[in-house]
Amino acid sequence: MSARSNNAKQQTERLGGQVIATFGRHCSVETETGEIVSCVMRGKKTGIACGDQVECQLITPGQGVIETIKPRTSQLYRSDAFKEKIIAANVTQIIIVVAAIPSFSEELINRCLVAVESENIAALIVLNKADLAEPTRAAMDTLSLYVKLGYPVLQLSALQDVSALQPYLQGHLSVLAGQSGMGKSTLLNTLIPQAKRATAEISVALDSGCHTTTHSQLYRIDANSAIIDSPGFQEFGLQHIKDENLAWGFTEFHPYIGQCKFSNCRHNGEPACAVVLAAQEGEIHHKRLAFYHRLLR
Repeated sequence: MSARSNNAKQQTERLGGQVIATFGRHCSVETETGEIVSCVMRGKKTGIACGDQVECQLITPGQGVIETIKPRTSQLYRSDAFKEKIIAANVTQIIIVVAAIPSFSEELINRCLVAVESENIAALIVLNKADLAEPTRAAMDTLSLYVKLGYPVLQLSALQDVSALQPYLQGHLSVLAGQSGMGKSTLLNTLIPQAKRATAEISVALDSGCHTTTHSQLYRIDANSAIIDSPGFQEFGLQHIKDENLAWGFTEFHPYIGQCKFSNCRHNGEPACAVVLAAQEGEIHHKRLAFYHRLLR
C-alpha cells in the first residue's frame, strides 16, 4: 500500500476507546487495541472527562480527533454559579480520602455524598494516616455519623499498608476525590507504583496541603477494575442539582420524602414536615439537616 493510500485510510479510520487522561481540551485515549492516542475534541467542543468512552478518528499515527462521546452511565460534577467541572465519567464508585492531619472538611464530605447519591454512585470514605493514633480516634468520632448512615469508612496508612482497600476496588471504575494534603497521591503510588504521582509536604501552620496533581489520570488495576486520580479541591459546588432534588442526596431523608403535608415541601420550615419532625425525634442527625438547609440557601 502506498504512503498516500495509507494516510487516507488513517484519516477515515475510527477507533473506539476510553479517555485515560485529560489536559484541558487535549486528552489521551486508550484504544480497544491498547494503543495510546493523543486527541483533541472536534471543533471548539469541550467537556471531555476521564473515563469517557469515545470514538476518535486518526489524523496521523498516534494523534486523532474525538468525533463522538458515547452516552455516559454516570458523571461526577462539581459546579458553582459560573461554571461546571466534570471530574470523571462512567465511574461506579467514589473514594473520598480524608485524614486527621491536616484537618478535613466535613462539609466537603457531605457535598461529595450528595453528588454521588444523585448519580447512583457508590461511596467509600478512606481515613488515611491511621498510624497517627490520637488524631485518628478524633477523626473517627466525626466519621461515625457516616458509618451509621451506611457509608463504609476504611482506616489505613498509605505509607504502610493499603491491602485493606484492594477488595473495594474489584469490578469498579473508582475515582479518588478529596482535599489537597489528604494523601491521595501517596495512596495511589502505593496501590500502583508505576503511577509515580507527585507528592508534597503539608503545611502545619496553615493546616492544609499543596496541590500536586494537575490533571486527571486513569490507571488500570486489572481487566475489570481501574482507578482515576483527580486534582485535589477545597470546594465542591452543587449548583447543577436543582433545589427540588437536593433532599434525595441525603439517604436518611428518603423514608420521609413524600410524607409531608405539602407535596412540594422543601423541608425548610413548612408546617407538618416529615423530614423536620424526624430530625426532632432523633431519626435524622441535626448536623445533616443543617447542612441541607445551607445548601438550599
